Amino acid sequence: MALFVTYWTVIASTAKQSRFARAGLRHRPASRNDGAVDADAPILFFDSGVGGLSVLAPTRALLPNAPIVYAADSAGFPYGTKSDAELAERVPALLGRLADQFRPRLVVIACNTASTIALDHARAALDLPIVGTVPAIKPAAEISKTRVIGVLGTEATVRQPYVDDLAAKFAADCTLIRHGSPELVELAEAKLAGDAVRIDAVRAAAQPMFDAPGGDRIDTVVLACTHFPLLAEELGAAFPNVAYVDGGPGIARRVAYLTREQRWPDQPSEGIMVFTSTVRLPSPVSLETFGLGEIRFI
Repeated sequence: MALFVTYWTVIASTAKQSRFARAGLRHRPASRNDGAVDADAPILFFDSGVGGLSVLAPTRALLPNAPIVYAADSAGFPYGTKSDAELAERVPALLGRLADQFRPRLVVIACNTASTIALDHARAALDLPIVGTVPAIKPAAEISKTRVIGVLGTEATVRQPYVDDLAAKFAADCTLIRHGSPELVELAEAKLAGDAVRIDAVRAAAQPMFDAPGGDRIDTVVLACTHFPLLAEELGAAFPNVAYVDGGPGIARRVAYLTREQRWPDQPSEGIMVFTSTVRLPSPVSLETFGLGEIRFI
């Protein structure tokens, strides 16, 4: 039986400045005259597609009355095949527009690719708390028995030097086998659109990681893309003797901690789903499962 373990990892801020910060284009959360954050100020989740819903769900469980805006950059999907320079420019610009429109109290970049490439630029552009995610290599190393760990993400994430740094710091005695799978991202999107996802398609998408030299000894897989926990059932069926590590619930705990002294509405509210294009829309039934009832476009 496959084991799914959840952790969070937050990228530390650096002093890098984007052109948005140099231009003075910084965005602050909605607040009252006394400086307190407005109770109706939402948490803004951001991803290229539906992957960040795997982070939204545990956040909803911890903060049921939190107003939610989930933004999917459907016009820019998929991020995993884009250049670093393109994402470093695109992500802060979109977050700036979203911050102007929705005045969030906190931003969650619920995308490993966007976090590892564009988080510093976004933090320079927005005067808001921003939580980003990176591959959970440290907790994977803590539970691996064979000391062979698979890192399953997008092509952009698995090639990042940040992964090398995490491996050297937390998994120096482990062998990391990386695999970028755009096919799994597409399968997760298809699942949320209401399409049936075949186990053999999931198996074929991840199989090259296990076929790599030493891959037969993988006992722990880092799901280094927020899309992939949405395929938890299918991955568990395809590769049952593996522990899967993802970060959704831990990120939720971090969000709860950062907002622990803030006010919330007295009642839950319907979340807003924002798209940057009219293509690649998930099914309304899927969105309702995550508490998202209103759809908007920017």
